[in-house]
Amino acid sequence: MNKKTIKNIKGRAQPLEPSIHIGKEGITENIVAEVSKQLKKHKIVKVRLLQNMEMDRREAGVRLAEAADAIMIEVRGRTVVLAKK
Repeated sequence: MNKKTIKNIKGRAQPLEPSIHIGKEGITENIVAEVSKQLKKHKIVKVRLLQNMEMDRREAGVRLAEAADAIMIEVRGRTVVLAKK
């Protein structure tokens, strides 16, 4: 993806509320399935990483993107933005 496309996706994702919350269970098969389902429907998904999640935020975003066959657009605080490939 080029910079212009990424910037466009960030702008479209900014007003969205996180639709998936990941807690102490971490990234499970159910989470990956839900992310994939929402990506098919909306193309952009915001995921909130709760404080009790033990994994590093950036690492969690990369793993989730790989598992859901998506692209990690950005990690801002405890929020990860994913887009459909």
